[in-house]
Amino acid sequence: MNTTTLGTTVDFSLVRGDLLFRIQRSIGLIPADGLGLVRRALFWSLLGWLPVALWAVYIDRALPGAYPEPMMAHYGIHARLLVAVPLLILAEGPANALVERMLRHLVESGIVPVAQRAGFDAAVRSAVRMRDATLPWVVIAAIVIAVVTISDVVFHPHEVDWAESGAAGHGPGFGGLWYLYVGRSIYFALLFGWLWRIVLLSVLMWRVARLELSLVPTHPDRAAGLGFLERLPGVFAPVALSVGVVLASRWAHDAVYHGLSLPSLKVQMIAFVVVCVVVFALPLFAFQAPLKRAKKQAMLDYGELVGRHGRLVHKRWIEGREVGQPPILEAPELGPVADTAAMYDAVKSMRSVPLGKNSVLPVALAAALPIIAVLALQLPVKQLLMTLLKAIL
Repeated sequence: MNTTTLGTTVDFSLVRGDLLFRIQRSIGLIPADGLGLVRRALFWSLLGWLPVALWAVYIDRALPGAYPEPMMAHYGIHARLLVAVPLLILAEGPANALVERMLRHLVESGIVPVAQRAGFDAAVRSAVRMRDATLPWVVIAAIVIAVVTISDVVFHPHEVDWAESGAAGHGPGFGGLWYLYVGRSIYFALLFGWLWRIVLLSVLMWRVARLELSLVPTHPDRAAGLGFLERLPGVFAPVALSVGVVLASRWAHDAVYHGLSLPSLKVQMIAFVVVCVVVFALPLFAFQAPLKRAKKQAMLDYGELVGRHGRLVHKRWIEGREVGQPPILEAPELGPVADTAAMYDAVKSMRSVPLGKNSVLPVALAAALPIIAVLALQLPVKQLLMTLLKAIL
């Protein structure tokens, strides 16, 4: 299908065109014909981490030695800036491509009928305006500043204790300040940016769900033809992994250096995985209302169809009565009673949200893997693997 037929839908992107994208393109980080994922991942990662590492080397606090907890022992610094930041940037590529393909498929598959194309295009244009607006990123910047400042004043992150170059009370020095206010700001800006994109995509899907969609209650995907959306949460797995790495790195440091019992965090660990699944599946819940309506009506319609078909079969073959040649008995698409019953069963098993293993597992595994790696510090690896396999299977 050509782009003229699809109109504005093929041009929608979660990232291309927003304020952060425009700023990065203006300074040469994003080329005209791509997203510049690798160069941006390297640039922002090293911008946050390298000055901290050089300062640690300068004051001789990088490696184990005279100081009990040197910079390299604070896993959170490296996890946040060398792992999480690149993951948050590299995630833009697959998310950008998948969302575009899914929007195109909504039209190409006929789920959005021709009569609803104007409403669909209006929903996409509205999402584009939201994406390109400046205000959301101003709010994100304000939140980042507040989080970084408050956490430094109230909680005093222990990750910068090594950076004090002078006597106690002289502050964290250049390297510590750079991590607190530059490195962490890069991480939080990227993370909150993804949360905003989840909200943006949820709004778009909610507006699409309000249209008169052409749903098929008997579709074998058990989601009335929307089963292809099941893959959407999985594309955000790198984002879940990035947050999991940061959390796990903090727990690992406390376990190694401060005697933290990792099994005591079981509730927090499980809660984190569950929250990740719910947050990244949020756009799919927009279709809950139309799918419920479709199922409710289909239960009545197909129940009545199976009833009419079954009564005629009963009259002809059980009671031996002449029923003529009613179209419902001759229709090849209906077939025997078993086939009509299968259609009703298909409607009955229809899901109210297009969620499944393809939605939950990628996000849950991405969020859980860093936690499992940290738990291996104190629990047998075999026990951890068996627990994971039981959860999956």
